[in-house]
Amino acid sequence: MIEIEVKIRVPDLKTARQKLLELGGQVVRDFYREWNAFYDFQDGRLTSRQEALRLRQAGKKAFITYKGRPQKSRSFKIREELESEIKNIKDFKKILKKLGLRPVFEYRKKRMLLRFERVKVTLDESEAGCFLELEGKRSDIVRLAQKLGYSRQDFIKLDYVQMIMAGRQKNHSSFSLE
Repeated sequence: MIEIEVKIRVPDLKTARQKLLELGGQVVRDFYREWNAFYDFQDGRLTSRQEALRLRQAGKKAFITYKGRPQKSRSFKIREELESEIKNIKDFKKILKKLGLRPVFEYRKKRMLLRFERVKVTLDESEAGCFLELEGKRSDIVRLAQKLGYSRQDFIKLDYVQMIMAGRQKNHSSFSLE
């Protein structure tokens, strides 16, 4: 399946949630916590090809997701995405290790899932900040963003790994023992 999405930085999740509900958004799943780990081989071949293998746990459910190379787009993050539920995450981690894959990046976030017409909407809070994520057809994403008061200039194509890594590097480089 091809995933088309954008992120939009929001000041806080409560205000964004209220606005979505006022416009007719439907809560699919209220706020929950998620753990995400990205895996790669020792030689970094997935990262070098701009591909990703993510293991995600939300409550008792776990999923493995393959993300293909991003396609060219000025405003949208577009890439192939294949996902499957994992029944036993402990054993699955062992399988990944046996195949030579190791965790290379982990992060946690708080997430709420909503639906607005044909657009999948998530409200996320991570160490990178608070974001509204819109996934669906380009025209539907643009239309919903406009209803929420945003334009294409507000669209962020970066993923959470890129934003969190940049923040961690910035905080690390500004660290001083003085």
